[in-house]
This record gives sequence, C-alpha cells and structure tokens, in this order.
Amino acid sequence: MTYIDYIGNVTRFAVELANAEDADELSPESRRLLTEHAVEQPKAGELTRLVALVREALQQIVDATPPDAIRTLIADYPPDLHLSDHDNTGTWHIHFARDGLAPGQWIGQVVAASLAHVATSDPGLTLGRCAARGCRNFFVDQSRNRTRRFCGNTCASRTTVAAYRARRHGPA
Repeated sequence: MTYIDYIGNVTRFAVELANAEDADELSPESRRLLTEHAVEQPKAGELTRLVALVREALQQIVDATPPDAIRTLIADYPPDLHLSDHDNTGTWHIHFARDGLAPGQWIGQVVAASLAHVATSDPGLTLGRCAARGCRNFFVDQSRNRTRRFCGNTCASRTTVAAYRARRHGPA
C-alpha cells in the first residue's frame, strides 16, 4: 500500500460517511476497511457528532476556509502514528490509529489525520462538492485534470437532462 492510496482510501471513506450522514449504509469497500483493521461496524447513531464534524471539515476544505473542524478532529481524536505491515507484504506504511479500537475512536483518528493531509494539499487529493441543484454530497476528484463537477452519474445525468429540456422548451 502506498501513502497516497492510504490517504485516498480514508478520504473516500470520510466522504462516504459524510454523504450518508451515518454509518448505516457503508459500502462494501468501507466495511472492508473497518474489518481489515479489526474495527466493529458502528451502530446506528453512534457517529452522529463525528459525522457532523467530518462534514464540516470537508466543507472547509472545499471552500478553502480555515480548517477549524480539522483542528477539532485532531484535538478530539488525536492520531496515533505508527508503522504497520498488517498485510504482511514486508512493506511498511504509516497508520493513524491502532487496529481494534472502538469505531468512533478509530474513524476519528484516521479521518483527522487524513483530512489534515488533504487540507494542506498533501498528497494532492482534490475534494469537491456536487454541482447538481439540491445535492449536498462531496466527492474525491481523481480525474486526470481535476475538473469533476458531480458526485456521481445520477446527478450529472439529471443536470444534463434538465439543461437540455430548458434549452428545448425555453423558459417556463
């Protein structure tokens, strides 16, 4: 695992958590991330405060405003940097939390450290907020030229169809 992969995986996890607004509907990839680190699946409502703080942190990164929420995350969930070879490949990498912690603690620590890196443009991940009307979702933009505008195909298609209909039928 490379540094950029680890930061990217955790950042995508943070975005998914913030967009879902709870841990009830985590993707199989996110559930696998927790399982790989011996972290139990969070219970419904267990992460409410943490998710709100993560959402605020993402907002501050996207808006390029002072990262106060990230400072709070770091203070409330201080990362525990250590070297790990949990996949037994002989390739050591940095982890931000010890395996087996309670879900809120582990998630808080890894997300705090990862978003601190993203806020300082290290390792160069780009976050965005969906441009579709009414969508509040964030996304990690890994497109070649970093010009992604939507959280997914559904929002992109809905926006494209609405623009087409507006052009075709004129103002309502």
